[in-house]
Amino acid sequence: MRFFHIADVHLGMQPDKGCPWSENRSREIWESFKRVIQQAGRENASLFLIAGDLFHRQPLTRELKEVNALFASIPQVQIVLIAGNHDYIKGELPSKRITWAPNVCWLEEENLTHVDFPEIKTRVWGLSYHRREILEPLYDGIKELKDSSMMYNILLAHGGDEKHIPMNGETFRKRNFDYIALGHIHKPQILQENYLAYAGSLEPLDRNETGRHGFMKGECSKDGTRVAFVPYSMREYKRFKLQVTEKTTQVSLEDGLERILEEHGRQHIYTILLEGIRGKHTEFLPDSLKKLGNIVSVEDCTRKAYSVRQLLEEYEGSVLEEYIQSFDIGHLTEEEEKILRFGIEALLESGEELL
Repeated sequence: MRFFHIADVHLGMQPDKGCPWSENRSREIWESFKRVIQQAGRENASLFLIAGDLFHRQPLTRELKEVNALFASIPQVQIVLIAGNHDYIKGELPSKRITWAPNVCWLEEENLTHVDFPEIKTRVWGLSYHRREILEPLYDGIKELKDSSMMYNILLAHGGDEKHIPMNGETFRKRNFDYIALGHIHKPQILQENYLAYAGSLEPLDRNETGRHGFMKGECSKDGTRVAFVPYSMREYKRFKLQVTEKTTQVSLEDGLERILEEHGRQHIYTILLEGIRGKHTEFLPDSLKKLGNIVSVEDCTRKAYSVRQLLEEYEGSVLEEYIQSFDIGHLTEEEEKILRFGIEALLESGEELL
């Protein structure tokens, strides 16, 4: 019995709002969802599991119809989904809002329930959010659920932090499931090999969600369960550090950044961190750097070059000289050197008259 496991698609979200590529990102999330549905159909998967937050908020009726049309395009695949904390059920149940394709099943109840698929000898368990936050550890109370009439038992679960159904290492230990498909945490991770996994978000949704994103694909058989992560996202968020020296100019910095974009892919979205010692009279222009590509942020952590001896001569009789002389310059510890440097930079950048 082959299955796909996705979560946290967040249809309707527009990541990086205000950035030139933002509108494309919203469409790309829909496109990635469409592609993974089609792939499940091509591979003749038996089951397609969605572990919450398919939508970024309560879906509009037209969005439900769009999703249903995609589900209907793979009628041989059974689709089971739950609502998460973003698309929690408010008002009318999703199953009542439109007429769903015969292969679609919502597990909409607030308490654990299940659906059976005798043709693939599989029972799928799950519950849905009916409010944004659930502080109770609902999955801790799961008892022996194995049904002898069903060969495979799978749990759909959404949560994992203190405000969204808390879980810990013992929550699912020794539970009689063949696989537990988790949602809510956007980083894909297999917590217990071939048993317990967060699919992560299908597309990365925030600059902090670095690395590959995609879905989990698995198979249950008489020999057990096998699960693997499948990278699938169109883009990645990447972080790079650029080391500068006193000789680095704005032009050379732009050239270096252009090489990074070419080497690692212009389709990706970057956060750039500038580090090192820049020339005494050098100032970089982050906004000019951001125009070179999909750069969401440039963080300038560089420090101006200076000579303590030259500063003592240049600022003789000043507050700055008095500050420097308060240290034993020839015998500084590493920590004292940091404190001295930060103090000097603060005084130099304060804009106040030092002499």
